[in-house]
Amino acid sequence: MTYLAKIGELTLKGSNIQEFETLLRQNIAKYLAGTSAKATVRAGRLYIDCEEGDCGKAEFALSHLIGITGWARAHTCGKTISEIKETVFNLARAEAEKGSRTFKIDARRADKSFPLTSYQICCEAAGDAESVMKVDVHNPDTVIYVEVREQCFVYAHSNKGHRGLPVGSSGKGLLLLSGGLDSPVACYRMLRRGMKIECCYFHSYPYTSDEAKQKVVTLAQKLAFYGITTYLNIIPFTQVQMRIRERAPEAWSTLMLRVCMMKTANILARRCKAKCIITGESLGQVASQTIENMSVTEHFAELPLLRPLCGMDKEEIIKDAILIDTYETSILPYEDCCVLFSPRHPVLRAKPEQAEEIYAALDADALIEQAYNEREIIKLTANGEPVVKT
Repeated sequence: MTYLAKIGELTLKGSNIQEFETLLRQNIAKYLAGTSAKATVRAGRLYIDCEEGDCGKAEFALSHLIGITGWARAHTCGKTISEIKETVFNLARAEAEKGSRTFKIDARRADKSFPLTSYQICCEAAGDAESVMKVDVHNPDTVIYVEVREQCFVYAHSNKGHRGLPVGSSGKGLLLLSGGLDSPVACYRMLRRGMKIECCYFHSYPYTSDEAKQKVVTLAQKLAFYGITTYLNIIPFTQVQMRIRERAPEAWSTLMLRVCMMKTANILARRCKAKCIITGESLGQVASQTIENMSVTEHFAELPLLRPLCGMDKEEIIKDAILIDTYETSILPYEDCCVLFSPRHPVLRAKPEQAEEIYAALDADALIEQAYNEREIIKLTANGEPVVKT
C-alpha cells in the first residue's frame, strides 16, 4: 500500500531545503518505528510504502505529522494511459458502490515526458469511468486525482494535513502548560512553526487534585502526538502559592503567581536548553492579560516570551482545540493552580517597579529553587508508548 502526502511550506526553502526534507523524513520514521513501512521524500511529495497490517500506524502518523498540507491513500499503476484508465475505472466503480453519482478527474503531469497533457489525461481517463458515474466538473460527488510522476498515483480522497515546518527545525521552547484550553493550542501553533516543545506544569496539591494533574498529563500526551516526543515537568508549587497568599497584596496574588512561574521557568528553560518561553496568553482575555500586566510578566522573563494566541479570541482557540483533540480534556472540571485564591478585584494595570518591590517582599527564591528540584518528569512519545518517569 502506498500513501502520498503533499509537502507544504518547506518547498519554498532555498539551498537548505534538503535539511528540512531530511528532518521531515526522520520525524515520520519515528511514528513508523517497529513497522515495515518505508518513507521517502521526492519532488515535493512524501511517500509511505507499507504492508496492509501497518496502514493504521501510517494513517495515524500522517494525521499528526506537521509539515504536510494533505495526504491520501493512493493506487499505483504504470505510466500508460490504458493502465491509468483501468485504475480510474476501478476507483470510480468503488466510489459508485458507496453512493457517488458524479465525478471529475483532476490530473497533474509532473513528468513532462509523458505524451499527454494534464487536460488530455483528464479526458482520456474519464472515458471508461463514465459507464458507472456521470461527469460533473463543477460540483462532483467525487474527485479522482491522477498524478503522473516516476509512476502514476490515483486516489479519490485527500485528507487535510498540518501545515508548517517539520518539528525540530526551529529550536526548542518551554511551554507553560495548564489544564485549560489555551496553552495546548499555543503549543500546537509553535509546533507548526518547527519548534520542539518541553512542557512545564505547576501543581498545588492538595488545592489542585490528582485529577487535575492527570488531565495535564493527558493533554501533554495529545501534544506529543504532534510534537513526536515531549517531557512534562510537574513542579510542586503549593509552598510558593502559600507564600504569595501570606505576603502579597490580595489584588496582586494572581499576577505574583505568574511572576513566580516565570522565575521558575527561567531556571528550567536554561537547564533544558530552551531558547524561549511560551504561554497561552491572549490579550485582554482575563485580568492578568491586560497589556500592562503582560508587560510585568515579560519583565521577569530572561528569554524571549512568545504568546502565539495573543491576537486570537476564544472561538478561534476552541476551533483549534477541537482540531487537535484537546478540547474535551481541557473542559474537564478540574481546576489548576491559576484559579486558586483568585482576588475579587485583581490589579489591572501593574507596573514593573511595583512588581519588583512586591516580589522582593515574598522572599520566594529559595522556595522556587526547591520546587524546581522536587519536580517530577514524565516522558511522552508520539507512538503512545507508556509514560516513562525519570
